[in-house]
Amino acid sequence: MPIEFTRTIPILRIFSLEKAREFYLDWLGFKVDWEHQFEENMPKYIQVSRGNLILHLSEHHGDACPGSTVLVEIEDIEEFHREISAKNYTHNRPGLQITPWKAKLVEVHDPFGNRIRFHKSA
Repeated sequence: MPIEFTRTIPILRIFSLEKAREFYLDWLGFKVDWEHQFEENMPKYIQVSRGNLILHLSEHHGDACPGSTVLVEIEDIEEFHREISAKNYTHNRPGLQITPWKAKLVEVHDPFGNRIRFHKSA
């Protein structure tokens, strides 16, 4: 019987929960599923989601490297692009690109150097 992998959840390094909320919740439309903090004045670790997309965001030093890239397959990329563009977010104005392999791509950069590439195959 072959091994079956059921889900992948990227962990992205963040440095400010306030900035992360502005970016992931207010702009990209995620919601917080849960938060964890060992004790007061310690780093936070949260799970955010939007539909089937789940991300873990961590202020913990050893959990992930800033500057990571996540590729997310998305069906209605045009509608997603319209939605985030309409919010007029100060720090990101991504375009809707056509890649050399004829896929559609919207790439966003979070305040911590991480990139999320929303991708619709040709």
